Amino acid sequence: MLEAILHGITATITMQFLLERVAFLLTALAYVMRDILLLRSLAVISGVLWFVLMYFANFSSLALVEQTLLLAINVTRIVMLIKERRSVSFTEEEQELYRTIFNRFSPVEFLKIIRLAEWRNAAKDELLAVESQPVDNLIMIYNGEVAIEKEGHEVAHLRDGTMIGEMSFLRGGNATATVRVARPTRYVAWPQEDLRKMLRRNPTMDVAMQSVLSADLINKLTAPTAAVAGGNGPSK
Repeated sequence: MLEAILHGITATITMQFLLERVAFLLTALAYVMRDILLLRSLAVISGVLWFVLMYFANFSSLALVEQTLLLAINVTRIVMLIKERRSVSFTEEEQELYRTIFNRFSPVEFLKIIRLAEWRNAAKDELLAVESQPVDNLIMIYNGEVAIEKEGHEVAHLRDGTMIGEMSFLRGGNATATVRVARPTRYVAWPQEDLRKMLRRNPTMDVAMQSVLSADLINKLTAPTAAVAGGNGPSK
């Protein structure tokens, strides 16, 4: 009899312990998710587990109401995000950019960013920037290759997914190098001043863009100088 009681208590404690660990891991995992929809979904699952644990641990009614409120907020935001994503339509090229590079933006935010840009095609030897000259656009190579020249000497190549003019965009000033198209290239161009104004009006978009530019800079710094390519960029 006593052995059966002790076994039941041990089983109960073990199950509670496991549920607590799972709930904690789900909560921690939610905070490292880059996709906000996935983050909130994991938060809901962990929230349900915490609610169950709190209920059987005889937490106060106020604590249960607070947990229910948090769950309701997350569920509401999930529904809104799903509706938002269903209402946004991207072209195939835009979808690839969103999936590979701009995934820190919400779909609506990315739609605003990409609608501000202009898709262009450049022929071989066309200049996209000239050293020591003003830079009007922030450029991202979608498909193609450009050569980077400093003082008349070629120092690197940039390919799919890399930025041109990001230092001018971030710090102001003229181009630090000449950018010459090495082979027919398709790219996206944002008017720098218009983009700055949009990001100033939208702090979350500004943070997301800073993340994109930081990743681009890290990729350039860690890639071989002979050929710098966007590791997460679109590939055609």
